[in-house]
Amino acid sequence: MQASAATLMTTVQQMDPIYVDLTQTSVAGLQLRRDVANGQLKENGRDQAKVTLTLEDGTKYPAIGTLQFTDITVDPGTGSVTVRAVFPNPDHVLLPGMFVRARIDQGVDNTAMLVPQVGVTHNPQGQATALVVGPDNKVELRTIQASRTSGANWVVDGGLKDGERVIVSGVQKVQPGTLVRTVDASAAKPLAQAN
Repeated sequence: MQASAATLMTTVQQMDPIYVDLTQTSVAGLQLRRDVANGQLKENGRDQAKVTLTLEDGTKYPAIGTLQFTDITVDPGTGSVTVRAVFPNPDHVLLPGMFVRARIDQGVDNTAMLVPQVGVTHNPQGQATALVVGPDNKVELRTIQASRTSGANWVVDGGLKDGERVIVSGVQKVQPGTLVRTVDASAAKPLAQAN
């Protein structure tokens, strides 16, 4: 009697660490590559971009992943970009084919400042501006680089120095060159309403 053998086709899948492919628009992919090129996102080292996951049931995956910038591919059919992240998976919580939501934490920009959105306007050329109170208590109109918002604030990458005072209340009442008395916004009391 002769033994028979069956040949099975199988795919070897690595479980720990596990690769998670993240899909985003090609515009977001371009921005990601720009952020890497200008140093805002680090490819490796202590400040390497971190990725967090939310599982299908809404719980947070406890381990932090890292981006693999070498594995960025573009789907020619959809124009979307796939970026690969690597996660430790010692308990095999993440499984091949599982859907998760990912968030790329792009690190901390120690040179950026947060300015309340009410303190930032745009001039006719579309440039972001702010009214800044100088050391002589005179108002100056300043062009700033406000790249994006974070909550109720603009993230300002340039045009302001640490410690400068930006007007966030009464913006419509003052003009550049006006002498003003400032009050810290956190110490200002709301006006009482008349009944």
